[in-house]
Amino acid sequence: MKILITDGLAKQGLELLSAAEGIEIDERKGISPDELVDIIKDYEGLVVRSATKVTKEVIEASGGRLRIIGRAGIGIDNIDLEAATKNGVAVMNTPESNSITTAEHTITLLLSLARRIPQAHSSIKSGKWERNKYKGVEVYGKTIGLVGLGNIGKLVAERAMGLRMEAIAYDPYLSQEAAEKLSIELVSLDELFRRADVITVHTPLTDETRSLINSESFAKMKEGVIVINCARGGIVNEEDMAEALREGKVGGAAFDVYTSEPVDPDNPILSIDENIVLTPHLGASTEEAQIKVGTTMAQQLIDFAQKGVVKNAVNMPSLTMEQLAVMKPYLSICEKIGSLHGQLCNAAARQIEVTYEGEMAEMDMGYLTVSVLKGFLAHIMDISVTYVNTPSIAEERKIKVVESKSAAKSQYKNLVTVTVTAGDETCEISGSVFSGNHGRIVKVNGVDIDVVPEGFLLVSHNYDRPGFIGSMCSVLGKNDVNIGRMHLGRESVGGNAIVFTNVDTEVSEEVIREISTIENIISVTQVNFSDE
Repeated sequence: MKILITDGLAKQGLELLSAAEGIEIDERKGISPDELVDIIKDYEGLVVRSATKVTKEVIEASGGRLRIIGRAGIGIDNIDLEAATKNGVAVMNTPESNSITTAEHTITLLLSLARRIPQAHSSIKSGKWERNKYKGVEVYGKTIGLVGLGNIGKLVAERAMGLRMEAIAYDPYLSQEAAEKLSIELVSLDELFRRADVITVHTPLTDETRSLINSESFAKMKEGVIVINCARGGIVNEEDMAEALREGKVGGAAFDVYTSEPVDPDNPILSIDENIVLTPHLGASTEEAQIKVGTTMAQQLIDFAQKGVVKNAVNMPSLTMEQLAVMKPYLSICEKIGSLHGQLCNAAARQIEVTYEGEMAEMDMGYLTVSVLKGFLAHIMDISVTYVNTPSIAEERKIKVVESKSAAKSQYKNLVTVTVTAGDETCEISGSVFSGNHGRIVKVNGVDIDVVPEGFLLVSHNYDRPGFIGSMCSVLGKNDVNIGRMHLGRESVGGNAIVFTNVDTEVSEEVIREISTIENIISVTQVNFSDE
């Protein structure tokens, strides 16, 4: 097996690969996108970090030879997962290898801001002695507010509490019981903004979290609050942050991630000098983390080459390629049903019940159920959710998972029904795999439907009244949003109805708000299946 490594790997990892039987490695740092497209057809494996962009063009240029992509680290933003999955290429990462390092970096930025270390350092290097100018603040006794309490968020909270800070958190998907075990108080987002002296973000970048912290958020915060982003660029609105820093509303800000990387020279936060700390995406950059990432990735590649098993897979479970070929369409529809639940759910899930009928009931249901959970959790966690860590995340969040077979006869050769109980609400979604391995969503809360779960969809609940569909189509049309498909279902004539609208491009928040004002609308939510 010939493996191309483009962004480097710790020497300990390279040594493991070099010594492994049946593996040949080729390290080419700094390769251009065009060069990668030209040579990728010569390799079965590709190992990258964040620099190399593994696009659809790269994957398709392999001509089917490429079988595995390894991301040495957590984030997979630079890999086209949809293209990889469609072309049968497994993508794996090392999800736990740099969580501690990222948490430590968050605390480092906090203390640097509190004591104004970078500015004081620059001052003394320039020959000045400005003791009175760089007076700092203690973090002891202050309240840290964590937006997202996943793996990294918890590690930051533990370290902050070790500094005798009080920790509060906003995480709508975490149960109160789980938070209490961590000695952390769960609060609403507005209350976190109001109470916290320090705010750190630990969520993925999604439609819901993009520009989550903006000018409206700053207006709700304490005067002089400190804000830190080591999660994903774009969660904090950088233009609004620059203005809040100039006005003194925000006392200090630290960024390790940015909307565009490398940082755009016109980014307004670069114009701020006195109360900001900026680092070039160093969250995972420690010697220990790099060694762990390198050796973990090397061992995963060895296991794939010698045993045909994918570990820490992002887009498929740890099955042999032969087993995967059979189960792939069923795993896909299960994950998409879970993803739909996760994007529609607005509260902490208490129970996820999965029922299988027909052909699915004869398969290894464990993998199918994990696919459901993976799809559900992927939209709410601050770390990469894989087939390996999904069960432990669900357990940690006190989500009861119920799995069963049904002997009931239905019109489908195979059927999976997923029922999620969150707060006081229950939602039921069913899906099936049709001939040709095409997955469909076939029922939502008892309403028959026929939905192709791909790309961007608008899911709207409305009252079944004349004119609603026309009004929604008019809004989309005048905003240059093209409709690919539209699927309708209703409980009864004149009763509640549901509409799934496949659109060719992402719909802006402004258009979503306009649709929300249409007569007889109950709710509208944008769902993204483009990475499933």
